[in-house]
Order: sequence, then structure tokens, then C-alpha cells
Amino acid sequence: KHKETNRPIHFITKQSLHSLVMASSSSFSSPTVTSKFIGFLLLLLSLQPDLSLGSDLHYKNQTSFRPKREIQKLRKVEEYLKRINKPSIKTIHSPDGDVIECVPSHLQPAFDHPQLRGQKPLDSTCRSKPEIKFQRNMKLVLLLAATSTLGISAISLSLYKIYLVIERKRDYIYMENMQDLPEMPSIAIANETTNEENFNQLWSQSGECCPIGSIPMRRTTKTDVLRARSVRRFGRRLKKPIRRDSSGGGHEHAVVFVNGEQYYGAKASINVWTPRVTDAYEFSLSQIWLISGSFGHDLNTIEAGWQVSPELYGDNYPRFFTYWTTDAYQATGCYNLLCSGFVQTNNKIAIGAAISPRSSYNGRQFDLGLMIWKDPKHGHWWLQLGNGLLLGYWPVFLFSHLRSHASMVQFGGEVVNSRSSGGHTGTQMGSGHFADEGFEKAAYFRNLQVVDWDNNLLPLSNLHVLADHPACYNIRQGKNNVWGTYFYYGGPGRNPRCP
Repeated sequence: KHKETNRPIHFITKQSLHSLVMASSSSFSSPTVTSKFIGFLLLLLSLQPDLSLGSDLHYKNQTSFRPKREIQKLRKVEEYLKRINKPSIKTIHSPDGDVIECVPSHLQPAFDHPQLRGQKPLDSTCRSKPEIKFQRNMKLVLLLAATSTLGISAISLSLYKIYLVIERKRDYIYMENMQDLPEMPSIAIANETTNEENFNQLWSQSGECCPIGSIPMRRTTKTDVLRARSVRRFGRRLKKPIRRDSSGGGHEHAVVFVNGEQYYGAKASINVWTPRVTDAYEFSLSQIWLISGSFGHDLNTIEAGWQVSPELYGDNYPRFFTYWTTDAYQATGCYNLLCSGFVQTNNKIAIGAAISPRSSYNGRQFDLGLMIWKDPKHGHWWLQLGNGLLLGYWPVFLFSHLRSHASMVQFGGEVVNSRSSGGHTGTQMGSGHFADEGFEKAAYFRNLQVVDWDNNLLPLSNLHVLADHPACYNIRQGKNNVWGTYFYYGGPGRNPRCP
């Protein structure tokens, strides 16, 4: 019997097959039939000396092919990890279990793209020459004063000449870097108040950061990739329609949007919470969408915000994320830095890392301030966090319709409703509470603005409000002098009115 199946195993050996041939030759009356039958048995004998027959043969085939498929999948995973996890110059261990690698900026995945290979990212770090120059001048004054006091005037003169040469060189480098910097949109709301200075990430709370010239990248593990439905789909959204209707393809939204004009960017402050996600293959997110295209297979989007996604990250922390696609989520684009696309220029923020602190019910509230806009100088789509922290850019050549402008801007929340338990999902949106509960209870977006053709930030006009299933997740929009255009949104998902 077989060790695992306990099934009887029948073997045909060469000797038994020879006896069977002899017996069959005497039992058949027709020589033609006899010769054919004997020929068939001899063929079996030549192909396989010992044949296991019956259901056990099928079992052996099953067990032999299954490991082969697994081995092939693991090989694909290893190949992907080699491509996406780049050599680092420093490693930082986060309290949530993440490993942050400080990767030289020119080695990040974006530069695997044929159009970027061998290049370096645009420099976005040079922001305050007057302060730097003042500090240099003060050091020089102190140095000259010290040498003069000692009576070493010749040394003082030589140092001054060297200083002038270095300063001219630095001015040249500064002007070169200034050419890389994007042109910031003009601000329309002068009295805008923000909480973005409180934005932080768990990995950097100990004071660790990556050296200048490198970027922090969350290390992708084999476990991360194996959680996905397939290696090919890891780091990518499932194909879904972008149009908002009651069917939704399993995706439900509570959003506001504007369309009908040409948009060159968007800005908002997004309240950060930790919604409960009840299924491993569902997510809950809050984000800004920039959209262009025919809403078919050539749809272009740029997206940024925060999300809770157990499938992608293996936990329930809210994480800062980005996304892009040029073909309606089919083959192009990805989350964060999981493919060639977004070029990161900042050494302080890890895209895909957990956000801390988060808002609490009836407690302190924390915002994630985001702005995405098209730089008039180079045409790239830049991403800014808070008040002036440039994170990087999506190169304009990635896109087709977004190469020029967006035709729709959308703000709000989205969840996946897989109905894995038979009814509506219990995955929460926002804070998990309905919009009607208001401040400190419901999640919000505030200071909603768009960027026009002349690189000006403007308040929204002709705003549309939409909730796919208001009994599950709803939305309430408003406007005042402090928050500008704002809205509360979200909900608990499954409840007595949303079975």
C-alpha cells in the first residue's frame, strides 16, 4: 500500500508482462488481433520497465507536478525581489517590523525604466540659499577675526581669496539645482491652517534618517509578495471601473469631484485614521485622484493619500502611499516604488511606511497635507507633503492623456467590498463613523483646491458629491473661512441599514 494514501499499488514487471503476452497469444483466435495486442503490450514494456497502474498513477502525477509549480512561483518571487530591493548604504529597523533601506537615489526602481536608465533624479533639496550663505559668512567673519587677532594677516587674505572661489562654485551649483526645482503654484488661501507639521512615520521616530543622496525604501519581503493573488499582480490594484455607480465592481466610494475643465493639480489636507479592514483582500483608503482619458482601457490616473491594506503590507496600520496607471489598472503602474515610475527625491519620508500619530475618536486630530501639480518648467507631476516638503515626481513621459492635463479631480474614500461573508463587508471607511457625527468623530478632507492652467491654486467650483451606498458610507460637504471647501465622509460598512 502507498504510505500516504493507503491505496493498494499494482505493479507490472517485465516478467509478469511477458507471461501476460504468452497467455494472451493462446487465448485469441484471430492472428491479427493477437499480433496487435502483443505489439501494444511490448510497446508498454519498452517505454516503462515498472508501471504503477490505476488511481495511484494519477496521485503520483499530482504530487510530482504541484511542487514544480510552487518552485516556479518561488523563482519568480526571488527574481522580482532582486529587481525591486536595491543595494543600500544604511538599514533602519522600524518598531512595526518594517525594514527601511537607504538606497542611493540614482539606484531606485524608477531608473530601471529605459528612458531614465543612467540618469539621476532632479534635485529638490536646495531651498534656502540666503540662510546657508549667512551661516557661511558668519563662519568666515569669525575665522578672519581670529587670525587678525593673532596678527596673521597674510593667512587671512589667503583664506578670503579661497572663500571667494568656493562661494562662486557654490553659487554655480546652487543655480544648477535651482533649475531642477519645480515652479510652485501660487497660494490662493493666505490664512490656511494646517496640522501637517505633526506628520511622522514610525520608522523615523527614533531620530534615524537616511543620508542626503539616498532615499528611504521599505524592504519588500517574500512574505509580502506571496500574500498577493499572483506575483504579476503584486503591488497593483485589481482591474476596476473608475466610473462611480451603484455596481462599483466591488469598490465603493464616498467622494467629491470636479470635471469639465482642464486641471493641472490638486491640494487637500486629509484627516488620518485607522479604519478596521475585515478581510485580508480588502482595503480602505483616503486619497486624491487626478484623472484623464476616455474612462476605458487608456485611463490615466495619479493618486496619493493613506491606506490600510493587509494584503499589501501584512498589517492594519495606515500607510502613506502613491499610485499611477496609464491603462485603467491593467498592466502599467503600481503602488509606491514597486515598479519603474515615481522618482523620489526626499530622504526623510518612506513611501509605503506607517503613519504616526493617527487621529482618535473624541481626541486629537492629525492631517496629511498633500499637493500634486504639473510643473510648468519640466512638465513632470510633482508631489508635495505638508508645507513645502517635496517628495518627488512622476515623469511626464509615463502618461498619455495626463501628458497635458487632468480632466477630472476627485477627493475622498474608497473601500473594497468583497462580500466574503455573504453580506456587505464590515470594512470601515475613514474613522468608521458616518459624516453626520462631525469633527473629532468623522474623518474629513479640508482646504480642497485645484491648480489652473496658470499655476494658481483655486477653490473648487461646480463640485459634485457622490456616495455609492449612503447607508454604508456617506458624505457631507461644507465651506467656511477657516477650512475653505471641506467634507466629512465615511462609515462602518455593514450595519442594520447596510446588510
